[in-house]
Amino acid sequence: MSSGTEGRFHIVDVSSLTSVHRVMPRRAMLRTDDGVRIEAVYEPSEASVTDSAVTGTAVVVAHGFTGSADRPAVRRAARAFAERGASVVTFSFRGHGGSGGLSTVGDREVLDLSAAVRWARELGHTRVATVGFSMGGSVALRHAALERGADARADAVASVSAPARWYYRGTAPMRRLHWVVTRPAGRLVGRYGFRTRIERRAWDPVPLSPVEAVPLIAPTPLLVVHGDRDPYFPLDHPRMLAGAGDAELWLERGMGHAENAADGELLARLGDWLTRA
Repeated sequence: MSSGTEGRFHIVDVSSLTSVHRVMPRRAMLRTDDGVRIEAVYEPSEASVTDSAVTGTAVVVAHGFTGSADRPAVRRAARAFAERGASVVTFSFRGHGGSGGLSTVGDREVLDLSAAVRWARELGHTRVATVGFSMGGSVALRHAALERGADARADAVASVSAPARWYYRGTAPMRRLHWVVTRPAGRLVGRYGFRTRIERRAWDPVPLSPVEAVPLIAPTPLLVVHGDRDPYFPLDHPRMLAGAGDAELWLERGMGHAENAADGELLARLGDWLTRA
């Protein structure tokens, strides 16, 4: 196995993926367009690796706030998508896990997702789908609307448990989250309690909201998924998102919030949609 620096990425030599160890995960540190180092993991589907090329769909998974590439719920989602025949890229957003930088809670994280999608294409995948959970769901929507580079665009997008609009405080969990993000004591709790390093400066300017992003995504296939027992965002959020553009909407009975609440049956259906949409 060899490694080296190629453009924005420090990556494992793609030729190693066709060896006897071809289904082993590969770790890398990616560099975003604004210079932040992002940890990422690539898990090739055994069916996607031939003697001469990497083929098939790669699914890039964007976790929720306070998550990371190594959290159990993210690993469970990655395994479920791999079982549906996809290769999978997971990564930690800035300020999370082993990545550098500070969390901007959905703003500059679009650059992190772009870096992960580029890496999947560098590894040989011509079709890349993105799926995001909660904050990651809002990032997936904004990435699909804003990214113009052919090497970093998604071919299909799924957003799970995402907010439709910013600054929502209508539920107790969201009021607690705003305290964590906006108060010095809250940011200390984020750093030491949730291992999430949060930018102290407020957004300036305020980024494009998820619901404003949706009309800009077509003709890319878009799926919006939300649980009817989500304690963070009530059902008006997914309905606003789906109603803002050309989107398929799944309202899941009994489901709570994001990757922690996604059961095996839902992840299998998501995997099928991401590989076939």
